[in-house]
Amino acid sequence: MAEPVVLATWSFGKLAVEVASKLLTDGKSALDAVIAGAQAVERDPTVRSVGFGSLPDRIGRLTLDSCVMDGQTLNCGAVAGLEHIRSASAVARRVMEKTPHVLLTGEGAKWFALQQGFPLEMPHTLEGIQEWFEKHPTNKKKGEKAVIRGPEDFTLPIDESNHDTITVLGLDRAGHLGGVCTTSGLAYKLPGRVGDSPIIGAGLYVDDEAGAAGATGVGEEVIRISGSSFLVELMRAGKKPQEACELAAKRINAVAIRRGVHPPTCAFIALSPKGEIGAACTEATAFQYAVFKVGKIEVLKAKEIVLNK
Repeated sequence: MAEPVVLATWSFGKLAVEVASKLLTDGKSALDAVIAGAQAVERDPTVRSVGFGSLPDRIGRLTLDSCVMDGQTLNCGAVAGLEHIRSASAVARRVMEKTPHVLLTGEGAKWFALQQGFPLEMPHTLEGIQEWFEKHPTNKKKGEKAVIRGPEDFTLPIDESNHDTITVLGLDRAGHLGGVCTTSGLAYKLPGRVGDSPIIGAGLYVDDEAGAAGATGVGEEVIRISGSSFLVELMRAGKKPQEACELAAKRINAVAIRRGVHPPTCAFIALSPKGEIGAACTEATAFQYAVFKVGKIEVLKAKEIVLNK
């Protein structure tokens, strides 16, 4: 019998770890536990990058992305661009369990959620929409009527400081792994933008035979290296979770050098089938993660991988 372990990205991941650890301690499956933990964060309106507390895209729409994966069967499901449905992770699980597909997007994902009994809800918080109005270029002149002529008016800068995905990984008493990744994506993103979070192999990958891994940060950069599957394959080849996370962060840096850009903010977490954990981030990311292990919950700072110029 395995000792339960949970880890989640960022300090607000502590809420997810608290919820998931109780379920794992009671003997629930890893997948049940991590999704319950992720849903707790999705429901928290104070978290500005996950769920309905998030900031909208450039035209004021709030869309959600999520994926889930079962390490025992390699079954997985995902949604992208989901609007007006509160728990993207719960819908992703239904995609896994109720369809022959892996990923549903946009209106199709919403239609499926409605067919599964999820209610339509107003996605915005007052704080989120107020911030959007304050930053939108058509609202800069107080009292002047906003006239939107075309795409050129939507010039809000993409906010790379607001992209903090919640990824939760768990190991249950039966020795099985489960994972979930859920987010609203970059604040003020272009409509239709999809990052790494709903993409199996990028934002999340889970395999009982090798380990589980998840990512957070600038999704485009994680996609470039197939971040989570890259990390899991390193563990399959014999690397410990910590070393694998550091190698993934180094790869992000190396790709940035090749592209001639500044290294983006990216971070990785990993969990082995034996319950070993790892975490690493790129330079100046200041990444923290929450862990439940041996009956104790902690928020830890990840190792920072400095760019070798």
